[in-house]
Amino acid sequence: MDFNIKSGNPEKQRTACVIVGIFESRRLSAAAKAIDTVSDKYLSNLIRRGDMDGNKGQSLLLHNVPGMIADRVLLIGCGKEREIDDRTYRKIIANSIRALNNTGSLECVSYLSELTIKSRDHKWKLRQAVQVAEHTLYKFDELKSKKKKSKRPPLRKITFTVPTRRELPLGETALNEGRAIANGIKFTRDLANRPSNVCTPTYLAKQATELSKGNRSLTVNILEEADMKKLGMGSLLSVSQGSAKPAKLITLEYKGTKKTQKPIVLVGKGVTFDTGGISIKPSPAMDEMKYDMCGAASVLGTLAAVAEIGLPINVVGVIPTVENMPSGTATNPGDIFTSMSGQTIEVLNTDAEGRLILCDALTYSERFNPEVVIDIATLTGACVIALGKHATGLLSNHNPLARELLNAGEESGDRAWQLPLWDEYQQQLSSPFADMANIGGREAGTVTAACFLSRFAEKYHWAHLDIAGTAWLSGANKGATGRPVSLLMQYIFNQV
Repeated sequence: MDFNIKSGNPEKQRTACVIVGIFESRRLSAAAKAIDTVSDKYLSNLIRRGDMDGNKGQSLLLHNVPGMIADRVLLIGCGKEREIDDRTYRKIIANSIRALNNTGSLECVSYLSELTIKSRDHKWKLRQAVQVAEHTLYKFDELKSKKKKSKRPPLRKITFTVPTRRELPLGETALNEGRAIANGIKFTRDLANRPSNVCTPTYLAKQATELSKGNRSLTVNILEEADMKKLGMGSLLSVSQGSAKPAKLITLEYKGTKKTQKPIVLVGKGVTFDTGGISIKPSPAMDEMKYDMCGAASVLGTLAAVAEIGLPINVVGVIPTVENMPSGTATNPGDIFTSMSGQTIEVLNTDAEGRLILCDALTYSERFNPEVVIDIATLTGACVIALGKHATGLLSNHNPLARELLNAGEESGDRAWQLPLWDEYQQQLSSPFADMANIGGREAGTVTAACFLSRFAEKYHWAHLDIAGTAWLSGANKGATGRPVSLLMQYIFNQV
């Protein structure tokens, strides 16, 4: 999609469609008023007759509006003017894109980016508008032999507006940032939506290598199983030993500023398919276990966005990636392994494998002398039960870091919710045979999983994002969401 920025009156736009807002109680937005003036009350007369009330979700397409150069005018219901918040704004943009895409318009000029939202500036509105537009138009059909073709030509160009020319430089920056984040989210969704016979640990390593080729600020390093064995990553290798596909440990370093600045380290769980191992999962919906690498995909998507923008910050992505399979060489429940940290782990459930690969990656992250470490993982079904599909679970050993991530989630619309990481939960991981067990029982499964990880993150400030409920949607329209790339990018923006 081609995104542009401009200022100017709606009646002077030579385009296929101009988009303006209508508020509840049939009130016109500023752009709609301008059109109403040049059209001799054409809009207000329509609205007065009841063609549109301005309720959220409404849209009305008009052709040949008097006084307009544009071919069409699309009216979008915005609800009550004073009640437009972040969430409502995103819905308004999404509704406008869906409605516009059904008109056959190749391009448009949207004045919805000029709506007033409390505590949000033009930069925020434009950045969000680009992300929402791309998210709304996203589809994944690269593996279909026959692509479904629309009878109407696709939308190709969207121009958002700012009130005056003074805001144009800021608007250009916002579009560039929004475009980069949207590209990173699309990259993440594409990776996650590809099946496990395509997206293997080796494939993820190749994708990281390709990213590094496109930007001098990115450096990639791939550790093979022999390298990991030398480092003592017995926990990570215990998961991959049942699969014919070799594990990889991917490191992608972005250097956007001086070397002395400590990096943000993002650790992404990359289980390209999770059968559960010997503790095998039930067969219904097992196809969705290709999404168990969404943490890894989100780290790659975030690094891609950071590099595209060229942010003056250092960021490192660490991605342990494996396939978890049952076989004659697979880990048995009750087996004990030594992690890179030297701590021993009794594997009571081979389906709690994500923490087994993450713990060695967290220990490995120490070598980067990190400012903070944030791991991202589709870790526990318990998080889905606790928070559903709306909020990412957040646990941390450093409250200031947790607050910054929560604030970034609110600002980006990619929200998280903090759960406790109290010492009282640690005792559930006790084992009579090893330093710890890899599960803590049925109670507080999300918390005990984070407690396990916290034992490998004691040397730095660390946060854990459990995206099991937010990384993908099930059902007829199943697919990856690209979360939490928006949250991570907002957090990184706030550190610059």
